[in-house]
Amino acid sequence: MNGVIGRCIGETSPTNVSFVSKEMPRVGEYVSLEYDGKKVLGMIESLVRGSVSINDDIYDPQTIEKIREIEGDDHYVKGSVKILGDIKDLKIPRTPAPPGTQVKVADPEILKKIFHVENSGLKLGNLITQEEVEVEVDINKMVTRHLAVLAMTGAGKSNTVSVIVDGLLKVNGSVLIFDMHSEYVNTKFEQGGVNVIAPEINPLYLSFAEIKKLSNIPANAYIQERYFRKAYKAAQRTLMKGSHGKDFLDLIENQLESWIMEAEADSSETKVNASDKKSITDVLNKLQHMRDKYGNILSLEAKDIVENIQIGKANIIDLGSVDEFASDVVVSHVLRNVLKSRKQFLRSGEGIGFPIFLILEEAHILAPQNRSTESKLWISRIAREGRKFAVGLCLVSQSPKSLDSDALSQANNMIILRLVEPTDQNHVQRASESLSDDLIAQLPSLNIGEAIVLGLMTRIPTLVKIDEFKGKVSGGDLNIVEEWSKSAENEEKRLKDEKSEYESLGGDY
Repeated sequence: MNGVIGRCIGETSPTNVSFVSKEMPRVGEYVSLEYDGKKVLGMIESLVRGSVSINDDIYDPQTIEKIREIEGDDHYVKGSVKILGDIKDLKIPRTPAPPGTQVKVADPEILKKIFHVENSGLKLGNLITQEEVEVEVDINKMVTRHLAVLAMTGAGKSNTVSVIVDGLLKVNGSVLIFDMHSEYVNTKFEQGGVNVIAPEINPLYLSFAEIKKLSNIPANAYIQERYFRKAYKAAQRTLMKGSHGKDFLDLIENQLESWIMEAEADSSETKVNASDKKSITDVLNKLQHMRDKYGNILSLEAKDIVENIQIGKANIIDLGSVDEFASDVVVSHVLRNVLKSRKQFLRSGEGIGFPIFLILEEAHILAPQNRSTESKLWISRIAREGRKFAVGLCLVSQSPKSLDSDALSQANNMIILRLVEPTDQNHVQRASESLSDDLIAQLPSLNIGEAIVLGLMTRIPTLVKIDEFKGKVSGGDLNIVEEWSKSAENEEKRLKDEKSEYESLGGDY
């Protein structure tokens, strides 16, 4: 495997060389060059095949046939190699390779050492070009420097996330997955258990901004907001005085109703303007509507979600039955409290006593590019501050162009599976300094489960075939033909049962 596949040609630089070859290597393949007393590792980024005799100046197909009869398939291959660094320490050399330098296939044993991470490694898969080489990523750098998993639908995001989660559970890691489509709730991880958490919030734990968002009070409704804030604080004071058994929302509603009665009295002693009655009534109606619409996520019996997070398990908040608006409230509430709890633990020893890795499915919904959400605020804050408090972030998206560019740029590690849309590709490239034009060009040709892996968690950018997760994940596409067949069989069985039941009663079907 270490034979010469080509030689450097033309002008070279310390970071890039061109080569010509009679053999056909593969894009993404690692090569080595020896010059100036050092051995240097590189990766083939682009390839073209051509013929000296059959060039662009020939316009007659018969002429081409005659040339082929004489020369056969005498083609050449040209390519470009990105220099990754000296094999010993991966430092970029200060001198370029001399023209004519041999380009060899890299030794697999050297690659195995480069992609092995001592003590804190997580195996993602194997090199696409050299399958005998396993690829590990650095868990510490993945968690503290954040991660983005990006791909079009069906390219293998759910499998990739499951492989990562299983690897983290292997080292007793604590993962919190915001499961937007209930993909992971029934997953069986080989390395640890699953702790499904209901998306329920005790209204008492909601901040004023969160409960205001749920009640749908507009930002410019200043009178409504003033009365709602006053009622909210009054309810808090009542509960702090030890009024156990009181319903927090009932207390707010009772206060609003008392103000409506005062406004109707319209006496000189009232503290409420009669003109404000409509605004207070609107707040009361919206609060009651909030109860009806979001009763499934508001529970006075619910504990703080943060208290339910367990170490060494895949903690999954099942958001499959919750709409996007309520999901934003739940996610932002949890993100805020996770960060707050980790800060408290490091300062006083109270709170979440272990590092935590947050995985946000459908991140483009929670942190959209052109719209403000509460989750977007806390995602950005954790992306900036999380490293100091051992709170890691993983953004998973099938629509990178819709994902907030600031949040995406904070992810110093990326696993990019197949992406076809140029707008998606350009958006990702702008967020990553390590993603070259040649690597971008590979994205549409990746097969399912193949990915470009880059960032601080890996010593060099690489093309990886992600391992197949052994447990069941419900994130794949349904077999439509099979589903239709099942439905038809069920309908036929139902009709037969109805007929049998009717005939047993002595009727004519």
